[in-house]
Amino acid sequence: MKREVLIKFGQKVREERARLGLSQEELAGRAGVHRTYIGMIERAEKNITLENIEKIAKALKISIADFFHS
Repeated sequence: MKREVLIKFGQKVREERARLGLSQEELAGRAGVHRTYIGMIERAEKNITLENIEKIAKALKISIADFFHS
């Protein structure tokens, strides 16, 4: 069973990526991660590190805290 926090985090990444009109590949390029990594995060298949949370937040132009506010 996938942990709730991973699911919510992945949903927020997908939501913010869509808001900016970015593909997974474009977001990955901005964040400096592999394109398949973004899909794995969005599907809650990866337990992401704090360093990568920071990279993705910067690429999405949001704060790290924004990932955890409902």
